[in-house]
Amino acid sequence: MPSAYASWMGQAVILQVSAGDLRVPLRGMIVGETDGAVRFRIADSWDIDIYKPMILAVEQDNWASLVMN
Repeated sequence: MPSAYASWMGQAVILQVSAGDLRVPLRGMIVGETDGAVRFRIADSWDIDIYKPMILAVEQDNWASLVMN
């Protein structure tokens, strides 16, 4: 069974991430996944791992398509 993040792989997205009392939107691309984390590319060559329990939502980044066109 594919994960909830598989359909977002390689697309420009905004992750809503929670860290303590903070909620932060991160703009980038999901490039990989393990059992406990999502590999997220924030810039051209800056990848970070975000623990899945920290991710509140994934949404399409509509601004990315406007900038690319």
